[in-house]
Amino acid sequence: MIFAANWKMHLGPAEVRRYAERFLAKLPPREARRLVFFPSPVSLEAAAHAMQARGDVMVGAQDVYWEPKGAFTGATSVPLAAAAGASCALVGHSERRHIFGETDADTRRKVTALLQGGLVPFLCVGEKLEQRDAGETEAVVLRQLRAACEALPVSELQKLVIAYEPVWAIGTGRNATPEDAALVHRSLRGALTTLGAPAVPILYGGSVNAANIASLMARPEIEGVLVGGASLDPDGWAEVVRAGTG
Repeated sequence: MIFAANWKMHLGPAEVRRYAERFLAKLPPREARRLVFFPSPVSLEAAAHAMQARGDVMVGAQDVYWEPKGAFTGATSVPLAAAAGASCALVGHSERRHIFGETDADTRRKVTALLQGGLVPFLCVGEKLEQRDAGETEAVVLRQLRAACEALPVSELQKLVIAYEPVWAIGTGRNATPEDAALVHRSLRGALTTLGAPAVPILYGGSVNAANIASLMARPEIEGVLVGGASLDPDGWAEVVRAGTG
């Protein structure tokens, strides 16, 4: 099981250090459970250092650029993210796609760059509300998946983590029902199996909290979660993880 926290544009370095001290004290390691944190770029090194003693914890970048170096003001390369302590990175998050205009081609370049740099890509896919209402959910998420990774060798594809995040459920208080999420996860699992990587973990994200995580995690198709707002408080996030672990 993977419990991933995306802190977005919150928690500076000092806050991250305090968070890590409290959270790690409240939630000891547990077999078969991985904890992943995606802090803001300015807090990446602080988070990696604060959590380095825990073998069950990964720290990652919220975004990377595909070029290894150069005149790309404001961008973070894979080598720089790794040097700051990242072992993974988000790719194709809906906010990158729909606010910053990231394309399927961009996600493919970033996935490739991460794999070449030895970092684990957490590839996000998901549909907007109008696409859901038009019955296009499966077509959208499978297009995003295949565009990002179908050209990869199986040995590289097997290193990915996929996160299904319906755009209409992120930060809205709405979330897909466990049955809705499971249906999409099965479609993604079928596509991954066809591509030769049936064991790639598939996470769910979208207004996950302590009240709904147990019902989501009860579905065998859901192998973890990627959570935003509910992960910002160390006590609250520990409660969510405990509720989802069973």
